Amino acid sequence: MRTPHSNPPPANLAGSLLLAHPALRDPNFRKTVVLMSVHNKEGAMGVVLNRPLGKSLGDLNGSFAYSPLNGLPVYAGGPVQTEQIVIVAWQTHSDGFRLHFGVEPDKAAEFATDGTTILRAYVGYAGWEAGQLENEMKQHTWVVTSVSPEMLD
Repeated sequence: MRTPHSNPPPANLAGSLLLAHPALRDPNFRKTVVLMSVHNKEGAMGVVLNRPLGKSLGDLNGSFAYSPLNGLPVYAGGPVQTEQIVIVAWQTHSDGFRLHFGVEPDKAAEFATDGTTILRAYVGYAGWEAGQLENEMKQHTWVVTSVSPEMLD
């Protein structure tokens, strides 16, 4: 929980990590770490990083069985649209850290062979309607931190 002397969260949480506060009891988010991709006046979206399903993309969807994405690990990304697969990639470059959400399979296959990109597939995502995440932040439900590449390995 934030103390009165801590800094307020940034106005735009895209690119940040949300750490579920221990008081958060919602089973969809209890003990989760959410990587945020979108946060604006219409709402917010991200994926839960720490719920591996123990399956690969090829196991989940046979159309990936003979592609470079066959062994891509799959995670439960959140409770919204759990039939949808979201591919996420991150890279560390000399000019900084680059994050890609909703990567198309062809581009993901390119990333998979470059040797520098980390890829993961998520089933579903975490989503908030306009104002919903801001309300949760006022309740100190989430702790916000910046992303460093080491956190995502």
